[in-house]
Amino acid sequence: MRRICVGVMGGTVADDRTAAAARELGRLIAENGWVLVSGGRPSGVMQASVTGAHEAGGLTVGVLYDEDRELAAEGLDIVIPTGMGAARNIINVLSSDVVVACRGTGGTLSEIAMALRFQRPVVLLDFNPGEAFLNAGAPEAVWSLAATPAEAVDQVRTYLEERDLA
Repeated sequence: MRRICVGVMGGTVADDRTAAAARELGRLIAENGWVLVSGGRPSGVMQASVTGAHEAGGLTVGVLYDEDRELAAEGLDIVIPTGMGAARNIINVLSSDVVVACRGTGGTLSEIAMALRFQRPVVLLDFNPGEAFLNAGAPEAVWSLAATPAEAVDQVRTYLEERDLA
């Protein structure tokens, strides 16, 4: 049986609150036996979520912006250098059964938009880009807001159960 992949998207730069939430999210993803997929950069939400999952013994995958493996976050088990720049965002989204988006900027917003477009459920952790943006995706798009990492993981579990993936 294939493993469930949960994409964690968020800014390359993260304040302390966002980084702490991403680290806790990574830990919870690992504890549920899910694979963490991220952009794999050694900073911000990407590093924090990978650190949390790695510390909890989870499997981590980083789909890199660059072609250089040395630019990967510490704690990644699988490093996929693409040299594709931001185009790698579509790989992150399509590789994920559910996407959790932490606070970020343009790159994170593009990943949310792609996830909605390709009907991947999106959980927004302490991040609300606005209903107009979120509802502009496909009419069947599914998204929800979560205040805490534990709430986000509960919502991921619900989406997986609804799709018979749990």
